[in-house]
Amino acid sequence: MVIQALNELADYLNERLDHLITNVKFVYDEMTISIAQSTIVDVLVFLRDDRRCGFVSLTDITAVDYPAREKRFDVCYQILSPYQNLRLRVKLITDELIPVPSVCSVYAGAEWYEREVYDMYGVRFSSHPDLRRILTDYGFDGYPLRKDFPVSGFVECRYDSEVKRVVYEPVVLEQEIRNFDFISPWEGFVHRIGDKAEK
Repeated sequence: MVIQALNELADYLNERLDHLITNVKFVYDEMTISIAQSTIVDVLVFLRDDRRCGFVSLTDITAVDYPAREKRFDVCYQILSPYQNLRLRVKLITDELIPVPSVCSVYAGAEWYEREVYDMYGVRFSSHPDLRRILTDYGFDGYPLRKDFPVSGFVECRYDSEVKRVVYEPVVLEQEIRNFDFISPWEGFVHRIGDKAEK
């Protein structure tokens, strides 16, 4: 039933938005439409206001990082139509230099989602009313969900009881040289190396 409704919706969108949609794809009973970055506001306004669509709820905005590509980010908008009982993913491709048009004027809840994508990936949104970090510190260096971000981060944040405040220090991963005995006392060798009883 859902597949049939999504196929009908795909045909309708190809008819009405043919000049704006670059690709329609079905994966795991979900439909994704790909569009040009500059058309995101027009496409979402149509999907929200058209009576056949009725995608009045934005449930998430996220990004995916592909560092090997020239335009390394996919920005994905998850929208919901309670009238049609359908979900739709709208995807665009961008890089870290060209800002994506903000959709805060289309969906009021987009403001915090866009701030999160900016904070985690560094994707900028033009015309955003308050584009600043939302999950990390204001002085945080880098974007933690990018694939080139080091797992350990750049700095360590901890509370120092001697100075009675939070301190930031470079991450140090040095360890003392350790000698490990990999032979378990419960599962050791039956015969030791050089054991003459082994003949």
